[in-house]
Parts: sequence; C-alpha cells; structure tokens
Amino acid sequence: MNLRFDRVCLHAFGHALPPVELSSAAIEERLGPLYERLKLPAGRLELMTGIGSRRLWPPGTRPSDGAAAAGAAAIAHSGIDPRALECLLFTSVSRDMMEPATAAFVHRTLKLPPSCLLFDISNACLGFLDGMVMLANMLELGQVRAGLLVAGETAEDLIASTLQHLLADTTLTRKTIKPLFASLTIGSGAVALVMTRSDYLDTGHYLRGGACRANTAHNDLCQGGQNAEQGTLMSTDSEQLLGKGIETAAACWTAFRENLGWELNAIDRFFCHQVGKAHAQMLFETLRLDPAKNFETLPTLGNVGSVSAPITMALGIEQGALVPGQRAAILGIGSGINALMLGIDW
Repeated sequence: MNLRFDRVCLHAFGHALPPVELSSAAIEERLGPLYERLKLPAGRLELMTGIGSRRLWPPGTRPSDGAAAAGAAAIAHSGIDPRALECLLFTSVSRDMMEPATAAFVHRTLKLPPSCLLFDISNACLGFLDGMVMLANMLELGQVRAGLLVAGETAEDLIASTLQHLLADTTLTRKTIKPLFASLTIGSGAVALVMTRSDYLDTGHYLRGGACRANTAHNDLCQGGQNAEQGTLMSTDSEQLLGKGIETAAACWTAFRENLGWELNAIDRFFCHQVGKAHAQMLFETLRLDPAKNFETLPTLGNVGSVSAPITMALGIEQGALVPGQRAAILGIGSGINALMLGIDW
C-alpha cells in the first residue's frame, strides 16, 4: 500500500488523563495471597515492565466520555469552529456498546454538525493511526476539509477481572500466570487530533505518509474479550508476541524509509506504541534507533492501547520535545500482528 500525502496537515492534539493513579506496587499489594503462594518477589511487575503506574477513570466512565473530553480540547486548541468538522472517527479498542457506533455518542456530546460523516475504526492498538490514514485519504481527495479523530480507552474492567481471576484460581502456577500478567500493564486515557487539508488551513505540520505490514499468522498471540462469568480478560503470549511483533516492525520500518526516502539520521523524534521496557529496547536495537530520540510515557501511563502512541506524541509536543522544523516518526505495533508507521514534518 502506497501511503503518500501532499495536502494533509496535523493541526492540534487534545488529551484527557484519568484522575485515578494505580501503581504497580498497589497492584502487587492486592495480589498479596498469590505472590505469597507462588513466592513471587515484590517489585516484579515494575521491574519486568518498566511501568510504575497507570491511570484509571472513575466508575461509570464510558469510552465516549474520555474521547469527547479529548476531542473538545483538540477543537479548542485548534480554534476551528466545530461546525466546520466534516468527519469524526472513533478509533479505540474500548467502546460504549456494540451498537450504535461510539462515534455517535462523541458526535452528540461535541454538538458536531449533522453533515459530519462518523464511524468507528477498530484495529487493536493501531486504531488511531489507521484513523489518521483514513482521514488523510479523505483530505487528500478533497472529500473533507477538516476532521477529528478521537480515542478513549477504559482499562478498569480488564484490570479488575484479571485481579479477580488471579486471586480466585488457586491452580495457577508461575508459568500459567504469564498470559494474564500482560493485562496488568494496561491503562486508561483519551486523545484526539484535528486534521485539515492544507489549502483550507495550513498549519505547517504535515503528514507525509508511511507504511504498513501485516503478519496475521500470529493473530493468536494476544486475544481478549468479555463473557458473563469472568468479565473482560485477555491472554497474551508475551515472549512470542515480542519476537514476532519486532519482526513485523522491522519489515514495516524498511518499507517506511523506502517509501518516504528518509535517512535514519534525518528523523529527530520517535513516538512509539508502548508495551514494556523490554519491547522498547529490542525495537530500538533492531531498527537501529537512538533511544535518546524517543519520547516515552510508559513509566507513568503504561500501555494505553490505541491511545498510547498518539498521546505520547501529544504530551511530547506539549512538553517541547518536538518543535516546528523537526521531523518525527510515529511507530505503531498491534496484536494481529500489524504494524503501521507514519512520518510527520512538524
């Protein structure tokens, strides 16, 4: 797939950070009986993942609530009249319900115009980046002049169900708890982005293109869902997912650089989907990336699903890690396995 854009501007990000902070130490405290039974050392979770804490929403918060809050912030930062937005895409793993589309609830909350095209995109942790591509295509073709992407992830049910299962199942061993422990790295959050066509509103921040790669022979390495008895659970073969994910990312990175013609040393900043410190280290080594050019939020936010890479970029811009005139790459890897990498001239 040839991802090249000439008329697409990134305008303004918005984000919403949940108010509840849950530390890895607090999770281990809740898992005290399991740790004692299996003789697991305290501090194991943070040591293995590099995640000190993650954020959670108050009870009753729906994915559309966080997404709408982030969307309102993005619109305010952009200065664009909400009535000028012609497309709204909701891109999270989490959703309010099966039907209608969660985008419909965000649309109503933000009071966007009835002429605004809206729908959901779902592709595990790559949803937001896929949304950037879909909206960019419409902007490039001139079908819309301005649009909004939103994502709101809610990890509360997953963490609660995982903790309950780990404590209730006394047959679990050090080996059989591994597929469940990856769920404890997940956090909540929301992010949004206004994008425009350059001849409508030129921000000077351009989405240039990118590349994607699929490796679906390994779509069984991370799977999750809900059931009435156990709630939301996810099973992850972390070691295999790490290896196959990096393999897919390497192929995508080669295609990304060939498609855009970008030399490695010409990229000033990287914003990555964040899984854990072992993943980041292997990714940088394999792709020959300078860790000093990476901006991360992993220690304080954990893995925020589809929100992870874009909120990291949003916070990086907010904190001055990416400034006008610099070049950035946003690197996405998701279960499936899929990789999508996008290049931005900021």
